[in-house]
Amino acid sequence: MNSIAATTAGTAGRSLFAALAIAISTAGISNAQEHVARLSVHWSPTHHSAIHAQMFADEVNRRAEGRMRIDVFPSGQLFGIREQLGAITSGAVEMGGIVGVVSFPPINKNYNVVSFTGLFDSYGEQRAFFTDTEAGQAIWNDVTGKSDSLLLMYDPVGPVMTFSAARELTGIDAMAGLKARALIGAERPMWEALGANTVSLPTGEVYASLQSGMIDTINSPPGSIRAYSWWEYLKYGQKPYQYFADAYIMANATWFNGLPDDLQQLLLEVGEEIGAISTSTIMQTGEETLTEFQEQGGVVTVLSGEEKARFDALMNDKVLPAIADKIDAEVLAAAQAFAAN
Repeated sequence: MNSIAATTAGTAGRSLFAALAIAISTAGISNAQEHVARLSVHWSPTHHSAIHAQMFADEVNRRAEGRMRIDVFPSGQLFGIREQLGAITSGAVEMGGIVGVVSFPPINKNYNVVSFTGLFDSYGEQRAFFTDTEAGQAIWNDVTGKSDSLLLMYDPVGPVMTFSAARELTGIDAMAGLKARALIGAERPMWEALGANTVSLPTGEVYASLQSGMIDTINSPPGSIRAYSWWEYLKYGQKPYQYFADAYIMANATWFNGLPDDLQQLLLEVGEEIGAISTSTIMQTGEETLTEFQEQGGVVTVLSGEEKARFDALMNDKVLPAIADKIDAEVLAAAQAFAAN
């Protein structure tokens, strides 16, 4: 081979090698930077919590600039309300929407403290119990440790009240004989004290059960009766709000800890921002739903005077002792002392 040919061949070889090296390097960087995550929620896309879960995913996707993509699966496409936390723990999904009163008590019964009617007076106070007190921190750390989960965002489902298709809920006597849906164990003592019958149902079966008459009464945040069209059958509501049902966007902790530090920080920052929006609007969303409910002919009874006193007495004398069996006495005392201060 002459010198010109050899030089040409050598140059071509080096160019090909360089191009190949660049291609391999670029592919490696691209693969290393792309993190795809599934976010499973049981809420329908119009539900307050689903809307803000999607906002969280969209904002992370925008700021990540191609390094992370979160795909949201609503309406229980992947997992139902009772399966979400197990899916996160097993790694079947990277993230999920968790309703605390459904998913946490099977791990630590003391989370039931949030179900005590009238104990906490806001989402802020309830959350502070878990972040600022020794008793609350112990519950939270136990739940997240055993489930290999990590909190990314608060995404509340709303304050809970009672709705019925059967009759106007003028007082506690109106509850006798109703066919009530029970989602969590802490609900049963209340229904039993009121003389109602209970049927255990996941969220996805409520509409058909109202339609068939299997149930005629539920405890629910107002936003849910609109999001799931339950108000096609539910015509009567009763306040006061019983407790503040919180929900969370949780991540599989092992997966999260394996992400680059900047992506971990991004998830936490966006979760804090969108969670603040979700929390600040949830009470308004509930009240707006009740206004629409009434405009459609629904009736909301706000217990007051003697009826409110009878309701409070029932909660304190019959329901509270029954629910207390589901919580360690020292934890309940700590929560009551915290709320009182």
